[in-house]
Parts: sequence; structure tokens; C-alpha cells
Amino acid sequence: MTISIKSWPVQERPRERLLQQGAQSLSDAELLAIFLRSGSKQQSAVDLSRQLIQHFGSLKDVLDSSLPDLTHFNGIGDTKYVQLMAAKELGRRYIGEDYIYQKQTFDNTQKVLDFLRYELQSQKQEVFAVLCLDADFAFLGFDILFFGTTNYCTVSINHLMRHVIQKHATHIVVAHNHPFAQAQPSQADIELTNNIQRASSLLEIKLVDHCIIAPTGSFSFATQQLL
Repeated sequence: MTISIKSWPVQERPRERLLQQGAQSLSDAELLAIFLRSGSKQQSAVDLSRQLIQHFGSLKDVLDSSLPDLTHFNGIGDTKYVQLMAAKELGRRYIGEDYIYQKQTFDNTQKVLDFLRYELQSQKQEVFAVLCLDADFAFLGFDILFFGTTNYCTVSINHLMRHVIQKHATHIVVAHNHPFAQAQPSQADIELTNNIQRASSLLEIKLVDHCIIAPTGSFSFATQQLL
């Protein structure tokens, strides 16, 4: 028989602990349980959350899972899946707005890679994106412009340049992901980077970096002195 969270001592309930001690005091499973709100007849929301994290491997992998994958578990249906995806998207937008409203600058490679990893790591197909910056390297916009297959993405440099001009960017970072491969550039990636660099130079726009994001790591053309 499952013991409901409501029957737990007050100081052990996730919601009450969050109010008293802050969200940072909760485990991944406890935070996830707050969004799930309830479990099933067999287990509490916390137990269900622990099972999900154990099955998929991490909180990130739970949030990146598809509806069919999640609904295999008792207690997960369309409504809870929607709640989880909404929470994930809120987190993504919060980070984006943080850069917009606080005018944080992307003045070093690690800041760029951290931001791009958050934006691209959940993609299951190869995509190509651009981070637009002003003269002080402050955030102007981030957009995924091209979508491809699991291992290839076609990029239009003309389309890319039009987008950058519309954003009034003076510096750009382009990025793509390798969802099922290592973070290493192919010869085609190197040639594309060179072509983008030539096109942006003609428009007096600085290509700061080309970054590759993969499940096992990341790659910076600038750090490797390929720009």
C-alpha cells in the first residue's frame, strides 16, 4: 500500500520544504514530483519521479523524453506530459530573457557554450542556429534557422545573412548540434564555416565562433584556432 505524501511529516513534504528552505534544498526527484503533483495507486509522486530518473538516467533525459516513452509509466498521461514540457520551456525562456533584460554579455567561450548547450542539447535532429550580438557582445537574439536529419543539415548562407542583418548584429556565433555523434567538425563543417566567415566579412559582421554541441561534449572553432 502506498503512503500518500500528505501523510508524511510536514517537514519532509517537498512543497513545504521548498517554502521553508528554498528550491535548492530539494532533490531532482522532489522537484519533479511537485510538477507531477500526484503519482499512482501504487506509488507517490516522489516515488514515481525517482523511478523516472532511474529509468531514463537523469532529470534532463526525463524532460527530453517523448510522450509515448513517458506514458508507459503508471501515473503519467497527456496532462502531466504537457505540464513537464511547459516547465522545461519556461526554464529555457527564463534563461533567454535573463540575457535580454540584464544585458549579459557573451564575452568568453564558456558562456557561449553553456548557453548553446542548454538550447540545443535536447534536439533529436541536426539543427543550425545563430546567436546575434551587438558591438559589446550583448544578446540580441538566438534562433534556430535550419532543421535537418539525424546527421545532416542544409544551410543557406544568404538566408543566414539576411536574418543577421535584420537583428542589427555586429557579432555572431553560429552553432549546430551532433545529436548522435561526437563534437568534432567534418570537412563540410569547416568549409561552411569558411564560407560564412567570408560572407559576414563583406557585411562588416564579425563571426566570433562556430560551436558544435553533442551529448558528450562541445567544440569551438575559435578555441581550436580554426577561425
